[in-house]
Amino acid sequence: MPPRPAPLLSCLRAAAAATPPSSAAPLRYGRHARVASPFAVPLPCPRFPRAAAVSPLVLRPIAGGFALFSMASAASSASSVHDFTVKDASGKDVDLSTYKGKVLLIVNVASQCGLTNSNYTELSQLYEKYKDQGFEILAFPCNQFGGQEPGTNEEIVQFACTRFKAEYPIFDKVDVNGDNTAPIYKFLKSSKGSLFGENIKWNFSKFLVDKEGRVVERYAPTTSPLSIEKDIKKLLGSSSTL
Repeated sequence: MPPRPAPLLSCLRAAAAATPPSSAAPLRYGRHARVASPFAVPLPCPRFPRAAAVSPLVLRPIAGGFALFSMASAASSASSVHDFTVKDASGKDVDLSTYKGKVLLIVNVASQCGLTNSNYTELSQLYEKYKDQGFEILAFPCNQFGGQEPGTNEEIVQFACTRFKAEYPIFDKVDVNGDNTAPIYKFLKSSKGSLFGENIKWNFSKFLVDKEGRVVERYAPTTSPLSIEKDIKKLLGSSSTL
């Protein structure tokens, strides 16, 4: 009777033991590649494209538990500014749906910028003129441009209110570009890009939002707040002038 063949697993183990890694011929790649023993040299790991950066995940309560949502998903699924909740300067949540029915000018502000004096002065003038007609300015401090907003929230608010009589809300300091971009700014930028790309270019970039929370216009940092008055009046339905 011919000998019974050994089980396949035993053969494989024997082959591995008989071919130590130190004596194995290296793998060669090419049209006529000679493949060495698969037990002698480990095959290289397959190369995959690097995964795109994943936005932070947050837990949201749902019926019966919690679910994970990405910040980017939240921004992309939003239909208006009113869908967002932000932090005020004291760290409390502010639901932007409270501004439904109002025209908004959203600005990333800084205290030590060459544009600070002119912008803060004119923003206060606009607010004083139109605040009783349904106009609001939402100021978001940002330290991403030249480190020109280094202070604490308390210092920023005191600076704006004392020096420029700012009566409009000033919110928590945020990032407007990069991996940690605030969701509200992801939405603003995706709604209105600029001639030079989506990213915010500098302090005092401005977004004009209508009463339904839709972004209708974006202005460069060097655009004077008073030059936006005609667009604000159009959304307010006002005929008054400065």
